[in-house]
Order: sequence, then C-alpha cells, then structure tokens
Amino acid sequence: MPRRPIHVTGAAEAPLRAALRALRTELAIPEEFPPAVLAEAETAAKAPRLPAHDATDLPFFTVDPPTSTDLDQAMHLARRADGGYRVHYAIADVAAFVTPGSALDAEAHRRVLTLYFPDGRVPLHPAVLSEGAASLLPGDPRPALLWRIDLDAEGRRVATDVRRALVRSRARLDYAGVQRQIDSGTAEEPVALLREIGLLREALEAERGGISLNVPEQEIVEQDHTYALAYRAPLPADGWNAQISLLTGMAAADLMTAAGTGILRTLPTAPDGAVARLRRSAQALGVDWPHHVSYADVVRAADPANPRHAAFLQECTTLLRGAGYTVFTDGHIPTPAVHAAVADEYTHCTAPLRRLVDRYAGELCVAAVAGDEPPEWVRAALPTLPDEMAAGSRRANTVERESVDIVEAALLRERVGEIFDAYVIDVKEREPSTGTVHLDDPAVVARIAGGEGRLPLGEWLRVRLAEAEPGSAKVLFAPA
Repeated sequence: MPRRPIHVTGAAEAPLRAALRALRTELAIPEEFPPAVLAEAETAAKAPRLPAHDATDLPFFTVDPPTSTDLDQAMHLARRADGGYRVHYAIADVAAFVTPGSALDAEAHRRVLTLYFPDGRVPLHPAVLSEGAASLLPGDPRPALLWRIDLDAEGRRVATDVRRALVRSRARLDYAGVQRQIDSGTAEEPVALLREIGLLREALEAERGGISLNVPEQEIVEQDHTYALAYRAPLPADGWNAQISLLTGMAAADLMTAAGTGILRTLPTAPDGAVARLRRSAQALGVDWPHHVSYADVVRAADPANPRHAAFLQECTTLLRGAGYTVFTDGHIPTPAVHAAVADEYTHCTAPLRRLVDRYAGELCVAAVAGDEPPEWVRAALPTLPDEMAAGSRRANTVERESVDIVEAALLRERVGEIFDAYVIDVKEREPSTGTVHLDDPAVVARIAGGEGRLPLGEWLRVRLAEAEPGSAKVLFAPA
C-alpha cells in the first residue's frame, strides 16, 4: 500500500520535473519498450485468444480515477432471490494477449509492476494493450476472467466461480461520480448496491479483525497564484470498491489452497515495538487511543479528512512492512498463510495490467475451478515469482519515497528559512534531537534535526525550514 500517493499537474515547475527525470535515470527505469516487444503487442492487440463463453449481456461498469485508462476490473452487482447478492467481477485477461516465453512476457518479468511517478506512470505492458485492447474500457467486447461470487444477506461468501469469458463494459465511472449518484439516490441498482455490499463487507472485515487503511493522497493545488501541498481524503466509495477486490482476493486464495497449488500475499503480525511507536505518534497527533482499544478500531475511527488523522493513517502504513508472496505446491500450505491486515488468506489477482503476479494467480484459479492441473508455464514460474515481486516492490517503494521527497522539496525550495507550526510525531531513541514532524499547512511530514536536547514528543513546536532542494537536499526542518 502506498505511503503517500502524490500527483503533479502539468503546471509543476521545471526544477521538479528535472529532478524526477534524474530519478528515473538514477534508478534505471525502463521507460521505452524494445521494438520487438512493441511489435508483439501490436500483433496481440489485433488477434487475442478469445474465450468461448459470452457474457456481453451483463452491463458491466468500471470505477477508477477519472484519468485512468488501464482498467483492470469491471463489475456488475445484483440481488439474488434468497435475499443475498451476486457479484460479477471481470478482470482483464492479460494471458489472452501475452504468450509465455515471448519477448512481451520477458519484458513484463523485467518490469514486474507499473511504476507511478508524480508526473506520469511507467507501465508494465505497452499502451496498445494496457490502455487499449486488454483494458476493460467501455464499448467493445474484451476477454476477461469472469468471477461470479454469491453472497448471503450478511455479505458472506457462499459460492465462487471463475472462468474465461467475453465481457463488455457499458459505463466508465469515477469515485466522485459514484459517490454523488449514491448519496443523491440517483444511482441505478447495480451501482447503488456497491454501497450496500461494501458496508456489509466492511462490517465482516471488522468482525474478523481486518483493517483497510484509507490513506489520503497528497495533492498539489493552486493557491494564490502559486502551488501548495494538501491532503485529499478518500471517499466512502473508494473503500466500498476496494472491498470487492478484497472479496475476490480472498475467494482466489481459498480456491488455490483447496487445489493445493498457489501463491498467497502474506503479512506477519506487527511486532509490539512497532505498535508502541504508533501509539506515540497517535498521542503526538492528538488521536484518541485508549489502552483498551485495538489498533484496528482506532484506524476505523480515524477521519482521513482531518489533517492530523491523515498523518496518523500515513504512519500506520509502517505496520504493513514485511508483506510478501508465498508459493505452495502439492498441497503443502504454508504456515502462517494469513495476511495480517486482511485477517484471512488472501492473494493478488485483480490487477494483471499493472502487477505481474496477478496473471499467474488468475490462471491458477481458472484451473482450480475447472478441476485441471495448472498450465506448465505457470508452475515453472512459481518458484521465482516471490523474489521477482519483492525486487519490483522495492523499486516501486523507492520511486514513491524519493518522488515524495522531490515534490516536497520543489514546492518548499523558495521558503527556506521560514518558520512553521509543527507537531513532533516521532523521536529517535538513540538520537533524541532527531525525529519527525507533521505540518498541517503545508501537508508535509518530514525530518527534523539540528537542535539541542531531546525533541518534545507529542508537543507543538515552532520549526524552521533548513533545507529543500529537489534532487539534492531533502526537506529538513530544525527547531526554531
């Protein structure tokens, strides 16, 4: 889960863009696709392997950010006669376009993940596929892995099926639009049910002890003819949509464990020390956390629209460290196999246009439902997938972390020497004069150092901006 998603408009200043270009060079980011890969993608886009099952009668819709064109998922939600629900969830069928062992396949294994920079993305697959023939854009039929998940009246899963099918999306929706339709009562039933099912699934998540982090995005906004950083709180519709993906990931994990071969997304329980550190951050930010209340309950009560709660939610992502992928074969299920934040067995399978492992998880699930052995190309790739995904994730995390530093430095570079109000949210035990401060305005969480004596954890502090230069000096504050 990204720590601080951040977006830059086309009006961003030149030093910022220059620093982002330098970061791409430093990390050897593979921006251009080799000619052989592009040629294969063009050919595949014109002649994908199409499934026999036709589900184009279902009026699917997508929910994504308004500018997104790489659409992995489309859904159709309906009521069942017994009072439950039926979730149809179509996932882009990347394997219909990518041939195992091809140049296109090799390039995907080299890239592993779509990388998100503030000023654009570096895709896993060529745009002719990821933003064209394989994307579940509205209009034309597309090959997909079609999940059918039946829920009871409480939102519990009672039946699961997945197969290849031809689907057609009818509407391309965004989170804000969906939220407006649902809030105003104008949403058609398949869209309105997103709230109903989402709330039921959120209640079940709380029941099993799981937690979803609604981490705010950092955005650059125009302000008094200049630019500033602010937080954008996620909408309830963001969370309801995420619950459909989580539902599918848990269903996929169950299919694979029953079949005896698969790859799970796992996360160990956070150590006591990490939770204790988070309690200190909560205290520093004025987030109420009574000793008898669990971490999950505190997070659920946090308001991402509150700047201090937003900073706390960002700090909560530190408990997600240690997530990885665990392969199992021949029925030897790993122990533990649970994702601590999901509080259940779980896998990644709903974003194959942007994440390599999802293509393999999807194939394993289709084979499991059909009662077939997994394809040999899938079995052959499984042993090395966890290491590939780990390396790709490290690179993506570096991109994210360094990009945030660059953006913050670019937007504050003209304010070096100014005084700001801040809260001390963390202090290093071995260097008590060094720590982390949170500023409400601008929306910055940054390092503080250079003072004498111990920083006052949990207290308000006047701080001076000491350094801020994109690409060379990260944002650094000092006690004023």
